[in-house]
Amino acid sequence: MSSPVQPPVQPSTRDRLLDAFEHLLLEGGERSATLDAVAAAASVSKGGLLYHFGSKEALVEGQLARLAAFAATDADNIRSAEAGPVDYLIRTSIDTGSPFDRAYIAATRLGQGQHPKAVERLVDIRRGWLTVIEEAVGDPDVAQAVMLISDGLYSNSALVGMLAAPVDLEGAESMDRLLAVIARLT
Repeated sequence: MSSPVQPPVQPSTRDRLLDAFEHLLLEGGERSATLDAVAAAASVSKGGLLYHFGSKEALVEGQLARLAAFAATDADNIRSAEAGPVDYLIRTSIDTGSPFDRAYIAATRLGQGQHPKAVERLVDIRRGWLTVIEEAVGDPDVAQAVMLISDGLYSNSALVGMLAAPVDLEGAESMDRLLAVIARLT
């Protein structure tokens, strides 16, 4: 006897609002992410938006809390990665459009606008990653070099597909060679 097919779970109104806010931040920056625009993009009345998020600041805090949850899971994944923290960090330092990537980039848009809580959250996330890598390699300078390589890979991946795009490092062979170079540092 087969089990009944479950209908797909629909995102909550709160999640739809955060998704819309992130989308607007990604597409047009903070200025385009007005409360009216967020409500419209989420197909929710402005009153419905204000029920969940009483202000734009509350919406920002909701987005940053979502990012913090993703980052905490990622830090746990880095620590418990079978191939080791450095391997995991480097292999996942490519923008794949995941919910975590979207939340992270949305926060960087807020940070570019000098939003202090976004800047603080991004610094905390990077500091958390650095701590895990430093624990793994035992040398703060090497850990910083690994983090800078990770940052560069992430930035590089955002340019793939553009006219002056850098080298595509998504292939396993390229990533293996890069990790071999990093292993020589450690």
